[in-house]
Amino acid sequence: MIPLELGTTSVYVEYITLALKRSGYLSEISQSYDETVRNAVISFQQANGLAADGIVGDQTYAALLPYLEGFRMVQITESDTLSSIAQQYGIAEGVLTTANPYVDWQTPQNIIITVPYDFDLVPTDVHYTYYLTEILTRGLVARYPFVKSFSIGLSVMGKNLTCLAMGDGNTQVFYNATHHANEWITTPVVFKFAEDYAKANAFDTNIGDVSARKLFQEKTLFIMPVVNPDGLDLVTKGMTDLYYLDIAARIASDYPTIPFPDGWKANILGTDLNLNYPAGWMNAREIKFAQGFVSPAPRDFVGTAPLSAPESRAVHNFTLDNDFALTISYHTQGNVIYWKYLDYEPENSRAIGEEMSRVSGYALELTPSASGYAGYKDWFILNYNRPGYTVEAGTGQNPLPITQFDEIYAANLPLMVTALDMAGA
Repeated sequence: MIPLELGTTSVYVEYITLALKRSGYLSEISQSYDETVRNAVISFQQANGLAADGIVGDQTYAALLPYLEGFRMVQITESDTLSSIAQQYGIAEGVLTTANPYVDWQTPQNIIITVPYDFDLVPTDVHYTYYLTEILTRGLVARYPFVKSFSIGLSVMGKNLTCLAMGDGNTQVFYNATHHANEWITTPVVFKFAEDYAKANAFDTNIGDVSARKLFQEKTLFIMPVVNPDGLDLVTKGMTDLYYLDIAARIASDYPTIPFPDGWKANILGTDLNLNYPAGWMNAREIKFAQGFVSPAPRDFVGTAPLSAPESRAVHNFTLDNDFALTISYHTQGNVIYWKYLDYEPENSRAIGEEMSRVSGYALELTPSASGYAGYKDWFILNYNRPGYTVEAGTGQNPLPITQFDEIYAANLPLMVTALDMAGA
């Protein structure tokens, strides 16, 4: 992260102020590095033995980072006990044992342990970037080591296409988000679900109305929070690579009626990832070419061939390497669930969709014909004849404001629980 100082306006200032808020030095999150933020930084620096210059350089950032990751590493001695450590840091003993499953708390040891903070990890009031998702992934795995993370490939710009794996069951389920860059609010939706699900499993409580332990035993859930990390960074203004910024700007200049960057859905080279799968791709090409999307564009360009984009190709190959009983692709907006591809009606897909609709309040509908080809859901149904859904969350104009998060999550937590519970039945 580049040094941040007075006068800077950036999504990365938002993260610094989030860390300062979590550590008790600020009351509000902001993208503007004003005098209030500078004073909070100075106070934090003074309290942590750092040069109090009001600039977030490497050392100050390193001290703030644990408040974004949600945990710190602590050296304990032979005189420390589970109870004394939990009391010292104001957390439950179960939080410590969950984060440190291989520590023998009955035997005094001089070791370094993971100590989570007592706040929720996943923020629901900031703009997301690839940078933040990687921080949150580290934090989630540190707090709940039974959650696994791995990369299924690389984006155009070389960013990891990260996936989370949760559960031990034979029935596999796959949730993905942010195929479309300006639909990035879906990323915190699935991330927050991952955190809530992991916490419920760790402490043997329900997620929604279902036992999380039971779901963990019966199902393996894969969550891909960001299919399109380069496009995400473009829309939320987190991209600092001038070469790719210039490429995107030149692509956008060919389509001046589409707002830039707010109207950007595609990957950074102008391919709409959810029109790049081998399911009626030529139909999608004909429709989108007729609409004028004949070259790389901020949206609706189907690519030069099916799976021509590295991101869609990685998701396609990851799906082939697994045995998903059900998939959900998260998009915005419309408060609707799309459940069919052409005349395919996989077994139980209607019943599962109707229950997802009931618990969320979202309508269960057929995909409009102009958007009915070459999406991930379309290819999954075509290739496997199993339940696959596109959920269009929220209402309004993309990108939806983060202020809609609570409403969207309230509808989709029970939807995701229902889909997971019913998958493979």
